[in-house]
Amino acid sequence: MYLTYSHMGMYVDVVARAATTSDAFNAVAEPRRRAILACIALQERPVGEIVESLGFEQPSVSKHLRVLLDVGLVHVRRDGRQMLYRTNAEAIRPLHEWAGTFARYWRHQLNRVKERAEEKARKEELQQSSNLRPRRNHDHGSSKN
Repeated sequence: MYLTYSHMGMYVDVVARAATTSDAFNAVAEPRRRAILACIALQERPVGEIVESLGFEQPSVSKHLRVLLDVGLVHVRRDGRQMLYRTNAEAIRPLHEWAGTFARYWRHQLNRVKERAEEKARKEELQQSSNLRPRRNHDHGSSKN
């Protein structure tokens, strides 16, 4: 643990960040790993096919697959000389459930925005329709002779 900003009289504890290889959440923090997971989500693929599909360098794909394997997000099987990679749906479930809480939150927020916009539109429509009605002259009892 280190203290920083001491020259300003402020001390902030700097906590070491968890390694991206320590768990599934840290592993998917890397965008290329998310891209690899998406690439192999529907079917198992060999490294060469992943490289070709994503346009990443082969050593980079292999390194990221190793991390995904280590945290259990990916399964691998040998087919002759090829190694075929596929996602481990059971290991991805906690990520999906966690992200789902935010999806529900944003869905609720978007519904609130929609309701407010609809209410505002109704008020504006009422105001416009009242402005379009002809005004009547209400001269109570006065007559012009």
